[in-house]
Amino acid sequence: MKTNSLGFIGGGRVTKIILQAFENSGILFDRIVVSDTNPEVLNSLKTKFPKITVTADNLQEVVQNEVVFIALHPPVLMETMAKINDFVSKDAILVSLAPKLTIEKMAGALGGFANLVRMNPSASAIVNKGVNPIAFSPEMQVDAKNKILELMRSLGSTPVVEEPKIEAYAVISAMGHTYFFFQIQKLKELAVTFGMSDKEAQTVLTEMLWGTTETLFKSGLPYNEVADLVPVKPMGEVEETIKGYYDQYLTGIFAKIKP
Repeated sequence: MKTNSLGFIGGGRVTKIILQAFENSGILFDRIVVSDTNPEVLNSLKTKFPKITVTADNLQEVVQNEVVFIALHPPVLMETMAKINDFVSKDAILVSLAPKLTIEKMAGALGGFANLVRMNPSASAIVNKGVNPIAFSPEMQVDAKNKILELMRSLGSTPVVEEPKIEAYAVISAMGHTYFFFQIQKLKELAVTFGMSDKEAQTVLTEMLWGTTETLFKSGLPYNEVADLVPVKPMGEVEETIKGYYDQYLTGIFAKIKP
């Protein structure tokens, strides 16, 4: 069930990630159209992906494609729904990449449009290892759902979830990288100062982190026993402080983005 054409409303980070994932996988489309009001964003994207078509204001050209990704922040998304309502193809599938705005609310803005999807992509989709939860409109047909799932396969894991869980996934999987990027980078830098090569540091950190999650979730041990497997805990004195930051900041962002 091949998808021949894509549209993107918004050409920022998420659009770049998705296009890169498709390119990595060798997936070809007859047509990809991206709109964005920022010419610098469009120029950058066109340089990176020269085969795409870009437009600053022709939303009609974008929404006439088979699958249309709406890569906009919530405040702008509803305004855009009103703009495309008159000319979106009834056979198109619209995929919102934004938190907060529900399928019901978007469908209402489009006069009851049925082919609506919400997906929360993660940055690691850029290397085809994303966790990209997806929720479908109750009115969508099975064939349309399968079409999207097949298309998204190249981004990584695409669990089908209940729509009220999308924001929880946003905090844990989509934003989750940011909780670890700086820590992993710092560990790599320290490893190099301790005498490892850059390649050795990358390899050992990748394997250590994989083993960490496997031990925590698959050893069968309760958390207190897992935590006691390593006798020396250099960061032990600040663990409670760090956990307090998680409670404070992640609970706060979840409250902000949930519908």
